[in-house]
Amino acid sequence: MTDTTRLFIAGEWREPAGTGSIDVENPATGRVCGSVPAGTVVDVDAAVAAARAAFSAWSRTTPAERLGHLERLLAAMRGRAEEIASVISMEMGAPLGFSRSVQAGLPIRVLEGFVRTLPEYRFEHAVGNSCVVREPAGVVAAITPWNYPMHQAIAKLGAALAAGCTVVLKPSQVTPLSSYVLAEAVVDAGLPAGVFNLVTGTGGVVGEALAAHPDVDVVSFTGSTSAGRRVAATAAGTIKRVGLELGGKSANVILPDADFERAVRTGTRQVLNNTGQTCTAWTRMLVPADRQEEAVALVREEMSAVVVGQPADESTTMGPLASADQRDTVLGYIEKGIGEGARLVCGGVERPDCGAEGHFVAPTAFADVTSDMVIAQEEIFGPVLSILPYRDEAHALEIANDSRYGLSGAVWSADQERATEFAGRMRTGQVFVNGGAFNPCAPFGGYKQSGIGRELGAHGLEDFLEVKAVHL
Repeated sequence: MTDTTRLFIAGEWREPAGTGSIDVENPATGRVCGSVPAGTVVDVDAAVAAARAAFSAWSRTTPAERLGHLERLLAAMRGRAEEIASVISMEMGAPLGFSRSVQAGLPIRVLEGFVRTLPEYRFEHAVGNSCVVREPAGVVAAITPWNYPMHQAIAKLGAALAAGCTVVLKPSQVTPLSSYVLAEAVVDAGLPAGVFNLVTGTGGVVGEALAAHPDVDVVSFTGSTSAGRRVAATAAGTIKRVGLELGGKSANVILPDADFERAVRTGTRQVLNNTGQTCTAWTRMLVPADRQEEAVALVREEMSAVVVGQPADESTTMGPLASADQRDTVLGYIEKGIGEGARLVCGGVERPDCGAEGHFVAPTAFADVTSDMVIAQEEIFGPVLSILPYRDEAHALEIANDSRYGLSGAVWSADQERATEFAGRMRTGQVFVNGGAFNPCAPFGGYKQSGIGRELGAHGLEDFLEVKAVHL
């Protein structure tokens, strides 16, 4: 891997303007595994200037030319897949098998989606006597989170490049090392200088400077809802476009006629993916009240089979939380659930017996949860499942929509039409019906406080395009 003490600006590795650095911790051991520069406003200015200078030529490339660059980037990513998986396992604690299939595999599938989408995308169409043209929006600030660092970077970079925009990437200070692998892939792909730039640092310095920068045209942010509010408020000073992909508290609705065992087992495993650090996790399992105990038994069985341990151990199925702060946050929510009167059915605040140091939390589930409880309303971002009993289908829908979030969800029924109709009444950006597969070409984003805008596929290009009417 490249020297992570430098920044990537204008097609070259540069020394940062400041002398500060940020240590990166391996959450499975609690020990430092690397460091990156604490970027400054001066570094941001240089990166934005490089992106602005490159935009003039890059924005005039044809879709076919941009497609060629995306295909070369895709080839470079495929060639570095094992390195991506290894680095992300080290910096954020995902088990190596999960890193291979999701942390490295998913961004590759997403980039493949943009490669399929770009040749079919209509940048021009006629409306009466007018030609409606979609043009590149300009310089993009891509601010990404720590839970899926490569996927979120590619979701933004792939769409922005396809649209004809140039990019400054600011990765999370918790998981910045994988962004250096991405920069090397960009070099391998031969992208023109300044089209992609990398500045590491804190949100309070680098993130704020990018959001406020007058030469940044679009801010694409993924993170917590509270941080998203700050980004939007900062960007408002220069009236720039802002895309926000924020939190979630998704409902997994198991209707009475569903394949109950499959639905409960699948839903439990989904919540535990990435140690629960997934914005789309189905953390609220809604079950018929008279079948709650059956659900409890199945959830307990699934969670007892989880192997908590070191990410590099091939037998591990769940690693640590990404940081000590996140571990403490999750433990705090578990304590709140107990204090609110929810019934703890497995897990809890005791450290799991995994024979390892690091920020580990046991897979945890609560039953007898009601919608007014904190654990049913706030995003915990850890391996914690709440089981909520419902009276009838109307009550289930009421509970499902009783959230300030609306990012994802699921519904299960033996009757596909019934499930699809129920999905249509859920106020959320995506719904999985009877375990439907994730589609990296379909729009991704949320209702309510889960965000603004959409990522992935053709819809993902829209945040990076301006619309012009040419009247003939």
